[in-house]
Amino acid sequence: MKYTISIFLLTVCTILQAQKIEHFTSGTKSSLRGLSVVTDQIIWVSGSNGSVGKSLNGGTTWEWMAVKGFEKRDFRDIEAFDKNTAIILAIAEPAQILKTTDGGLNWKIVFTDSAKGMFLDAMDFYNKKNGMVVGDPIEGKFFLAYTKNKGDYWIPYSGKKKQLRWVANEGEAFFASSGTNIKHLKKGKYRLVSGGKSARWFDENGDHSLPIIQGKESTGANSIAIFKNQYAVVGGDFAYDKDTTRNCLITKDAGKNWISPTTAPRGYRSCVVYISGEQLITCGTSGVDISEDGGINWRLISPEGFHVCQKAKKGKAVFLAGSNGKIAKLIL
Repeated sequence: MKYTISIFLLTVCTILQAQKIEHFTSGTKSSLRGLSVVTDQIIWVSGSNGSVGKSLNGGTTWEWMAVKGFEKRDFRDIEAFDKNTAIILAIAEPAQILKTTDGGLNWKIVFTDSAKGMFLDAMDFYNKKNGMVVGDPIEGKFFLAYTKNKGDYWIPYSGKKKQLRWVANEGEAFFASSGTNIKHLKKGKYRLVSGGKSARWFDENGDHSLPIIQGKESTGANSIAIFKNQYAVVGGDFAYDKDTTRNCLITKDAGKNWISPTTAPRGYRSCVVYISGEQLITCGTSGVDISEDGGINWRLISPEGFHVCQKAKKGKAVFLAGSNGKIAKLIL
């Protein structure tokens, strides 16, 4: 019996340690922060130098396109729905949203705002029709807009009534590090996390304190992942990207109580994703970590930096993207 148990434990440990990162030859040198994995085969990415990339064979080969007139712009987030349809955010002034329905051959500007300081950080859709976009404060109030028609038209919140709570604290903003500081759950339901000198989390009921590192422009929350009532938030201090101080928080009761991991990720992290209810992946400029117990303990599987990671909407594949055209896949 002891021999059988030992063999079982050895097998489990071997499986856990077998996780690794498989790199692809992307064909670009752009810094990639936007990533949308539609299926195990269809992946879109976006980034600097007006670059948008698409793979239809699971990352083996990539088609790159430079959006005409946006060659010097940075697309910080992308949301794709199939091999033909995708939406991208262009920073900064003017802040613009573009959409393609023909696989990237042509892009239509569907939103423009030239206000001073306008900076769109991230967007998220809960189905093909309904989405939200969040931006940095304008005249002290965070920018929020929504769409009900597949991103063809965006409507800014007026700032009246319940939206008055979106007043930013001094030095507070939303990071545009991975396009994942917002989760649009369903109509009227959303979760957001902020950072900087002040860091909070927001839902349809208002703003809430968040016990993550804060106090400097380089600190705070960068990303939130949700699996039912479980939330995971990561961030840290990107100026000291190997510092593990209060860089991750977990809640098992939809934000009523937050706890820090027993073993934290190995530094600043810009993105976190649930692979399953117990398994998560997080990445940042100082490495990639995996958790097998719902975020309580994290294990570094690669010291290589990435900006963003995403699981397929319809599938099981997990991809990562980062600086210098870096694209990889998690091998479980």
